[in-house]
Parts: sequence; structure tokens; C-alpha cells
Amino acid sequence: MTQPLIHGGDWAGFEAQYGRPPLDFSANVSPLGLPESVRRAVEASLPHADRYPDPLCRALTGALAQTEGLPAAWLLCGAGAADLIYRLVLALRPARALVCAPTFAEYGEALALAGCELLRCPLTAEQGFAVPEAILEAIAPGVELVFLCEPNNPTGRTTPRPLLDRILARCQSVGARLVVDECFNEFLDDPAAHTMKGRLSECENLLILNAFTKIYAMAGLRLGWCACSDEALLARMAKAGPPWAVSGPAQAAGLAALALTDYPAQVRALVQAQRPRLAQGLARLGLAVYPGEANYLLLHSPHPGLAGAMREQGVLIRDCANYPGLGPGYYRVAVRTEAENDRLLAALAAVLSAASR
Repeated sequence: MTQPLIHGGDWAGFEAQYGRPPLDFSANVSPLGLPESVRRAVEASLPHADRYPDPLCRALTGALAQTEGLPAAWLLCGAGAADLIYRLVLALRPARALVCAPTFAEYGEALALAGCELLRCPLTAEQGFAVPEAILEAIAPGVELVFLCEPNNPTGRTTPRPLLDRILARCQSVGARLVVDECFNEFLDDPAAHTMKGRLSECENLLILNAFTKIYAMAGLRLGWCACSDEALLARMAKAGPPWAVSGPAQAAGLAALALTDYPAQVRALVQAQRPRLAQGLARLGLAVYPGEANYLLLHSPHPGLAGAMREQGVLIRDCANYPGLGPGYYRVAVRTEAENDRLLAALAAVLSAASR
């Protein structure tokens, strides 16, 4: 039987094998964990689990609209950003689409499901995996959909805003829709400076993806949202999957999370302090570390089997060999707390020392 795509480490398989939870650096979620008020909101929603959730997510959409400064009619909630990616692709059924390589795998998975021809714009190690200006030529007539991950996963790089604006203009000129995935935008040092939200009112071909998954450590609750001024497209997306996509507990969690106005800044402060420290520690171990701007770092090791050896140490890291555009030797690690980062570095030191003997 074909195994489904697993993003990051298989924590469930690890627990089944070892009988204990791993130290998980394979998932890029907030190192502060699920906020306590969100946990309480989920628990308080459980007495109402006998009734269907609001299929329109009215309260949550209204709160999102106020928080994001966007009309509620421009917002659609889903069971994580991945759910919305599939809904978008199935609503549009594009014949040809463009993604970067490497980038988040679900864009390609969803496009393949729709029978779409997939073009890839290569990102190279020599350029630090930055999006090149050559992407403008790749957005040629006939390309109907372009996915851009900002910051990119797994590289952690952002595209300079002037180039982002040129990409959007190029998409408009050839009749393509641009999807900007901002699921990791809140981890940037200055999220407001990089978001493309301000272009939505003038560009119906722009759709922005976001999620509660990463910044609020809510991966298990499955809650994402997208924004687009093309309300007809959002209506098609809503019909491109099953109803009641967002559970009652997830909607309650989202409302509670939006009330935590200081929490994202706390997470950013931790990441800003720990990211350079972790990068320096990885480099001291002889690993090639690529410049990242989010809450994770891409690295390269000349030693094969690093993820498997780290698993034996009780630590999960993301083996990036299956990313188009990467290959064996590339790994991604999350930026977590100082104590956890020290444990990662100690385990890596032991594994690399053994490998070099």
C-alpha cells in the first residue's frame, strides 16, 4: 500500500517504536506551545460537540476580519492551509501552474491531483535558495496559477518586496493567479513589512494563505484561512470540499487565539534570539547552514543518514531529500527554546563525531 506523504518526522511512529515522545525539531510550530487560553477555549467547546459546527465560521471570520483589517466577505476558513490549497486547485482546475523548487510539497500534490502540468522555478544553493528574477520569465502566457511561499519552506528565505510586486504584476499581465503563502509570515522580524495583504483590494488575482497552525502551535486542531477580493472564487472554493470543514473546537481555538494580541510578538522575540544562536552552533559542527528568516533553518551535511541517526538519539529532524530541488544531505530544523536547541546541538555533536570516526 502506498504510504501518504509525511511532513517532517513521524512522531507517532517514533512513539510506537520507542514508547516515549521525541524531541521534535521536524515541525515548525511555536516553541512556546499551545497558549493556555486556547486550550481552555477548546475544553469549553466540548459540551457542544454534539452539534454541527457553523459551516460559515461566522464568529471566527468576523474576528479575523477585524484583526486583519479586511472585509469578512474576502475571507474563507478551512481545516488548515493545506485544505484551502486543495480547495483552490479543485475550484480552478488549472491546466498549467508554476511553483519554486524546493518549496512546500502540498502545492504540487494538489496540482497533480487535478491533472495540472507543473512547472518548477529552480532555487539554487549558490544563490542561497533566493527566488531569482528568472521567475518573471517563467510566468509565461499559459501559466494559470503561481504558488509562492513567503517565507519559503524549507529554506526560510523571503523574496524582496520589489520583486514580489513585479511577480504580481507579471501574473496580472498573463492572466495568472498568484497565491502567496504567508503561513510563516508572523515569524519574520517585521511581518507587516512583508505581507501582501495591502494589494488585495486592487488585485483580484491575488490570494493569500495563512493559518493558526504555526504561530499558535495549533497543528493538531487544523485551522487555516485565506484572503482574496475575488468573492466568486472563494464561493467556488467553499464548494470544492466537504461542508463543516472547520470543527467547533477549532473555531473556538481560533477565536481565543485572535484575542492574544501579545503572543505572536513573544514568539518572534524568542525566535529572533535563538535563530542566530542555533545557526552558529550548527556551523561550529561543520554543517552548511543557509540564511533563514523564519523559525527554521535549512542545513546540509556531508554525512548520509543524519535524520536516522538523530532519531536513535530521540530527536526528529526533517530529512529534505524528497524535496524537488534538494536531495540527500539536506535537512531542516526548527528553532525552539534555548534548552531544546542545546539538546539538539549536543545530539548532533555526538552523531557527527561518531560518523567521522
